[in-house]
Amino acid sequence: MIPKLFNKWDFSEVVVTDPGLKRHICLRPRTYPYSGGRHEARKFGKSDVLIVERLANMLMRPGKNGGKKHHAVSVVRHSFEIIYAKTGKNPLQVFVQAIENSSPREETTRVAYGGIVYRVSVDVSPMRRIDLALRYLAEGARTRNKNSTKPLEESLADELIAASEGDSRSRAVSKRDEIERIALASR
Repeated sequence: MIPKLFNKWDFSEVVVTDPGLKRHICLRPRTYPYSGGRHEARKFGKSDVLIVERLANMLMRPGKNGGKKHHAVSVVRHSFEIIYAKTGKNPLQVFVQAIENSSPREETTRVAYGGIVYRVSVDVSPMRRIDLALRYLAEGARTRNKNSTKPLEESLADELIAASEGDSRSRAVSKRDEIERIALASR
């Protein structure tokens, strides 16, 4: 029997359509997203960590929820239930589509020639694309939740649904558009 995430969501239905991200989005079937940091010692080890656990790790930022992994995983679990209630789709698929739609393909870097600094457009590696997308999704959920009475679970669910549809109301998608627009201007 193949394990399902939180004994509810099936991994076999999830399809990663972006070929660049396919290798780095880990969808190995597990019941609970917890690796215990076994990936830390290996180079590129975080590409073997379940993508849901990486989202929970991004939610554990300093502040109110810093270091509370069980709380972060329960926020992700409840937000997945809200996503399923609102859309009727597999929340893992919605989450993967949100990552694909909010990961920037191009950004800028600083290059200095003799004291003059230029901004140069560069392609983004697949690992960094996923890292940035997860960061923007978590930040978007936190900023939606900042001056609101909604719980973090609903804010995260709204952010993931909006990002999976490519909607510019999502902070992650608007941040990706801004980064790509700046990169296009600095070509």
